Amino acid sequence: MINFLDQKGLRELEAQCIQEEAPPCQATCPLHVDMRGMLTAVAQGDFASARTLYLKSIPFPGIVSRVCDEPCRGVCTRGRVGETLTIRALEQACLLGEGPRPAVKKLPGKPKRVAVVGGGLSGLTAVSDLARKGYSLTLYEATDRLGGRIWDTPESVLPRDLITRDLAVLAELGVDVRLETAPDLDALCQSYDAVYLAIGQGSVVVDPLTYAADRPGLFAGGSLLRDRWSPITSMSDGRRAATSIDRYLQNVSLSAARSNEGAYETKLYTNIAGIDPTTAVPLPAAGYSEAEAIAEAQRCLQCQCLECVKVCEYLQEYGSYPRKYARTVYNNLSIVMGERHANTFINSCATCGLCAAVCPTNFDMGAVCKTARGVMVEQKRMPPSAHEFALRDMAFSNSDKFALTRHQPGTTTSEYVFFPGCQLAGSAPGQVTAVYDYLQAHLSGGVGLMLGCCGAPADWAGRNDLHTETLSQFQANYDELGRPKVVLACSSCFQTFKARLPEVELVSLYTVLEEKGLPETAVPLPADAIAIHDPCTTRYETAVQDSVRHLVGRLGYDVEELPRSRETTTCCGFGGLMVYANRDLAKKVVAQRIAESPADYVTYCAVCRDYFAAQGKPTRHLLDLIFGSSTDGGRGPGFSQKHENRARLKRQLLQERWGETVTGQEDYASIQLNLNDEVLALMEDRLILVEDVQQVIAYAERTGQKLLSPATGHFLAQLRPNTVTYWVEYMPEGDGYTVFNAYSHRMDVGEGKRP
Repeated sequence: MINFLDQKGLRELEAQCIQEEAPPCQATCPLHVDMRGMLTAVAQGDFASARTLYLKSIPFPGIVSRVCDEPCRGVCTRGRVGETLTIRALEQACLLGEGPRPAVKKLPGKPKRVAVVGGGLSGLTAVSDLARKGYSLTLYEATDRLGGRIWDTPESVLPRDLITRDLAVLAELGVDVRLETAPDLDALCQSYDAVYLAIGQGSVVVDPLTYAADRPGLFAGGSLLRDRWSPITSMSDGRRAATSIDRYLQNVSLSAARSNEGAYETKLYTNIAGIDPTTAVPLPAAGYSEAEAIAEAQRCLQCQCLECVKVCEYLQEYGSYPRKYARTVYNNLSIVMGERHANTFINSCATCGLCAAVCPTNFDMGAVCKTARGVMVEQKRMPPSAHEFALRDMAFSNSDKFALTRHQPGTTTSEYVFFPGCQLAGSAPGQVTAVYDYLQAHLSGGVGLMLGCCGAPADWAGRNDLHTETLSQFQANYDELGRPKVVLACSSCFQTFKARLPEVELVSLYTVLEEKGLPETAVPLPADAIAIHDPCTTRYETAVQDSVRHLVGRLGYDVEELPRSRETTTCCGFGGLMVYANRDLAKKVVAQRIAESPADYVTYCAVCRDYFAAQGKPTRHLLDLIFGSSTDGGRGPGFSQKHENRARLKRQLLQERWGETVTGQEDYASIQLNLNDEVLALMEDRLILVEDVQQVIAYAERTGQKLLSPATGHFLAQLRPNTVTYWVEYMPEGDGYTVFNAYSHRMDVGEGKRP
């Protein structure tokens, strides 16, 4: 990825986003008329705004709208799905009902004199541009009238009053027009500070970029450089020459920053998939009426990319696109003092890679946000509240309450090791046991077991220190087992190890199940069809995706592919820890995904299953279909229950498989709580665990630091065991405590006490 932490890298990154590239019509137009904006206005019936946009690029609108040779029309994207837009006719329509010409805007006069030879469109354009910049202009024309070849256009196409009207601007600009005059070139060069030859004769050699001739102050363009006359290209020559003359007279570089002048090929990508072809509105001999012009303009596809924004709720949420977002992130990281307003934006990204998968240039906004998070942590500017809960959960999974490393019972070597990950163990611990039994029965050479977390939450949180520490511990345990092949059920673990531990041989559980066959417990559930949701961390794991589909097919289901699947699958809202940084956005992500099909969903990620099911979408983990489940596709366990499930799983495995007993628990764990469904739901929503409440009550009862409400008889106590302060409203009852409310602040509120 491009290092965007300095201005040079930032500009390279910004350039990778092509959204701000001009549409083909504007890029191919040598004068770069904003046709997209103009047609937007026409389509809305706003002809005044359309005319204003047109006049920004075109100095002689009446003439050009009649003689333009329309290079833009040949590249119109609409032509790939139907007929191209009748652009010149729409330009004419923009001038319908045109009132008095706007007053000419001219800069204060400059003490430089410029001569232009040739009164055709090239010369006229150069004169117009330079006179508006404040230079003194003299225009020489050998014939008795200005306009050159435009007079060859039939009057029925170009009414002569339009020529008169357009050329009247020269008098307003104070241009000295000298007709029937063919001046001597040497005399001109001696009398004027700069000279532009806009005539179709001579043998003058010019620089094709700057139009500068081999004589100081002399420039040439127009038909002189062309084998074919193009009205719009001639005007472009005049404009580009005027730019060079202005630079020359100001004594600055003629060649610097001259890219994309004249016609060029745009990098803009516009997806036309699913667009119906249309035909042009018939063009009457007298031109379009306003109503006809509106109908024709509405055929414009409004070319733009936004491929990433179309598919990503996160990018849509903030109303812009990666080029601008990259600048926002850079500015946020550059703030030395003051509030950083983009912190939530940076932490809300799922870092799932969908944007890069659909982007024509592979711009990865997730990589930008991950880098930014790491920098924020290094700068000590990362709000602790953003990822505190997820990091606590990871720490629990890597503590002695859950972490475990063992060879297969009765063996001292392991050809394989099963690493189920923390989420499957928390959501469905029985499946971990069932899968482990299956692997021992089907894989030879010994199958060890490792329980713990791969460190993905630390990676997503920008905590490179914790991520490295977690991987180092895994590596040590892995080495202790003799470096076996690692069988993984979790796609996040798969991607983490693949990226950071390339020397470890990884095996997907789902390819093992496909190769070794389904167990007898695999019984299909009644369903007409099911839709497969691919976890975002399997985006490029085609073999795993194929294995899953083969397994579902063997179970007898008809598989429905979601609109975005495999490489373009979406995140469930957990990736990148979005759900902790921006819960409302995560809910939108889930809601959008589960609405894509009425079919029941099957996935092979425990978090995806739980998040979809929590919103009422019947969703099963693939292992539910293979090894059975008690959830029946409904809501999974809460955060507190997941902790308990992991701890219980370790105790049971050690006891039942290795004959070991787990001893010792925290003092507060013996506190009995009475929690009704309403309070449990509140705690779940506020990311408060049962153990958090137990710690607060244990501390309050031990120290007496609690407040009594005489009206209710309830106690209120608080404790800050880490970066979070918890409050609990409770009352002793029987052998335990009834809890009425619990809430917390994930912010720094001063010194707290630990039990």
